[in-house]
Amino acid sequence: MSKKADKYSESLTQHAWKRLKKNKLSMFGLIVIILCMIVAVLGYLITPDSTPDANDQLLELSKKRPGFEVKMLLRRKNEPKNETNIFSKMVFGEISDYRSIPFKDYRFEGNDIVVREYTGDDEKRVGMDIRINLADVVYPINYNTPIENNLEQGYMEFYEFGSTTKVKKTVKELREEIESKNIVTKKFILGTDPSGRDLLSRLMIGTRVSFSVGFISVFISIFIGVLMGALAGFYRGRVDDIIIWMINVVWSIPTLLLVIAITLALGKGFWQVFVAVGLTMWVEVARVIRGQVMSLREKEFIEAGRALGFKNIRIIFRHVLPNVMGPVIVISAANFASAILTEAGLSFLGIGAQPPTASWGAMINAHRGYIIGDAPYLAFLPGLAIMLMVSPQIISHGLRDALTSEIAGRRSTMF
Repeated sequence: MSKKADKYSESLTQHAWKRLKKNKLSMFGLIVIILCMIVAVLGYLITPDSTPDANDQLLELSKKRPGFEVKMLLRRKNEPKNETNIFSKMVFGEISDYRSIPFKDYRFEGNDIVVREYTGDDEKRVGMDIRINLADVVYPINYNTPIENNLEQGYMEFYEFGSTTKVKKTVKELREEIESKNIVTKKFILGTDPSGRDLLSRLMIGTRVSFSVGFISVFISIFIGVLMGALAGFYRGRVDDIIIWMINVVWSIPTLLLVIAITLALGKGFWQVFVAVGLTMWVEVARVIRGQVMSLREKEFIEAGRALGFKNIRIIFRHVLPNVMGPVIVISAANFASAILTEAGLSFLGIGAQPPTASWGAMINAHRGYIIGDAPYLAFLPGLAIMLMVSPQIISHGLRDALTSEIAGRRSTMF
């Protein structure tokens, strides 16, 4: 078998993938999207702050620089333990059972631990001393029954919240447990925002918001656009006139204005953005599908289907639409990027995802005043994330070029 025959014995997908791998820019975009997808799917399992919406606010740590480190005392909340499984934590996050107290120094005094609160990096500013009972740091204490201190024998007896069994612990055991488990050093890789929240966690959860809006909006636009375009292009006549009229009406309204109107009608929120963006992006898909279907409906294989007695619905979905999916891929990638930009714009204006949802557009809006101040990275990093997220356009163009070159090459060998 010749090399040329062996080459074209492989599938079109295999050759398109080989050509796509040679396009370094498209491969870079593909890697970025895969990494972002992993971050979006795993969500709170990999974020430093796993609380819902990464919204653990520590005002003492407001606007700290990237790489900032601080010691924390994890004090057990006096409430039942939050029981969550891995799937629930991955999707919704997990409410922490501890309250974090930043401090500069600590010491033990009898049955208490005394921590000097963190007030900033200025050594001249002396924070207040906070005195906490050792048992109250480690266990959820039931204050309906007081803690019994036996100073002579060096132990304490107390009841946990929601338990009727008395716990007996020595002071030495409590001190060792606090030093090993409740005193930690926390590092904020990208620093904190003005509310003292971990910026890296907020950016990672914002990936999920952008991916969700992009995929669901594109799905809505493809479903409506392909259906309307296929019906208009195949049946033509009055059906075509009605659908074209609808397309022209929607097309004549500025996209952002239409999205704002739909959002205000449906209400502000995370889920409303999906529908609003999706309902404004279907017209471009419909126009392209309509033109492609019109060119295919007169082909010989469509006439053969009619001669065999196939119904129009079968011909449309089994024979016409599979042959027009190429342009849909390119349009879908472009719409994916447009949906992300539209959602960011809506959140920037305050009518998209509402606080405390971690949206990149809302983060840019909240931190825009720091661009010319002392913390420009607070607005620059969400903007960089949006820029990287629109890389599907690069992938779609590379895939289009690969498919076009391969199809042209195969056709040239037929003659």
